[in-house]
Amino acid sequence: MRAIPDDILEYQKRLDAEARPICDLLLATIERELSDAERKVWHAHPVWFFDGNPVVGYDRLKASVRLLFWSGQSFREPGLKPEGTFKAAEARYTAPEQVDVEALRHWLAEARAVQWNYRDIRRNRGLVPLRGLES
Repeated sequence: MRAIPDDILEYQKRLDAEARPICDLLLATIERELSDAERKVWHAHPVWFFDGNPVVGYDRLKASVRLLFWSGQSFREPGLKPEGTFKAAEARYTAPEQVDVEALRHWLAEARAVQWNYRDIRRNRGLVPLRGLES
């Protein structure tokens, strides 16, 4: 397994005792399932990318940890809630036991296959899917 980038390790170190076990589980699972993705801290939290396009990330909110899939509203696997005005969807956790690792693995497989074009959203207003969706 390749080394986790220093900026993500620093993010993990700064987490509080409640969020750290959840984020450690998310990090380990995402790293295993998306081992070929680019990843870095982007807009203050860990995000994984394919071809410069964000696909999944997580962050500490006041009352929970949010797992965000940029194209999650187009996924077939249930369990995510719409977030924002485009195609993103999320799950929120307050304990590591709430993370359904099997569902997470399915969402990560879909994140690889189904991608709306967030990388060029200013230019195309997000109307062009990158992969996994018909225009």
